[in-house]
Amino acid sequence: MRLFVAVDVGEAVRERLGALIRELAPLCPGARWVRPEGMHVTLKFIGEVTAEKTERIRAALATIAWPGPIEMVIRNTGFFPNAKHPRVLWAGIEAPPALAALAAAVEARLEPLGVPRESRTFHPHLTLARFKHEAGLAQLQQALARRGQVEFGRVVATAFHLYESRLRPSGAVYTRLATFPQEDTR
Repeated sequence: MRLFVAVDVGEAVRERLGALIRELAPLCPGARWVRPEGMHVTLKFIGEVTAEKTERIRAALATIAWPGPIEMVIRNTGFFPNAKHPRVLWAGIEAPPALAALAAAVEARLEPLGVPRESRTFHPHLTLARFKHEAGLAQLQQALARRGQVEFGRVVATAFHLYESRLRPSGAVYTRLATFPQEDTR
């Protein structure tokens, strides 16, 4: 099973980003655009694991206590690693330190199970497109520059999830395996 841990985003944000994708996709045939219904904030990509290890991962994630809720603002766009030769177009996420702390807690719980820590710093984002080649990149960059600063909405996370990702020719299909809600502090 191919797994990852993520926080979901709301339908309103997905709709706004879907409209942006429909506008931009014809400009840049070198990009493979994501389906808005699958958008999520990845806390940790785990990769391929056995069914037995999946259960151990689920149990480890269930021990993470986070007080939540975590409010995120989805705003602006950018490129990884850079705009000159991008691999990814993303929508940015502004969040309190609690989101990074949650990602760090996930890392800490999974490392003893043999899931390696990320070597890169956690940068929350929503992937909009992955670049196969740079055909149309200049037109895409011009369209984004004309848009300027833009906010796509706000999301309040009250849970994180363990997902399975199945790769298909039409794109990845995600199945939620477990949900881990915020602690009830009442």
